[in-house]
Amino acid sequence: MNCRTLVIELENYLDEELDASIRASIEEHLMKCKKCRVIVNTTKKTIEIYCNSEPAPLPEATRARLHEALAKRLRRAHP
Repeated sequence: MNCRTLVIELENYLDEELDASIRASIEEHLMKCKKCRVIVNTTKKTIEIYCNSEPAPLPEATRARLHEALAKRLRRAHP
């Protein structure tokens, strides 16, 4: 296992969707690599914060600009 492979497999690792051998390889790498531990821990914390938060309301002007931009893009994609 190397840092690049860990980052590629991070989503599957956090979702516990890896087979046991790959998971063990990642966990062994994490014991040795502080940078990857920081990445995994920061990602876990970010997900936790996101899942426990309420959506922020969009100001009406921002909502209107967003809808107009989406409508314009849809018109270009489907003339």
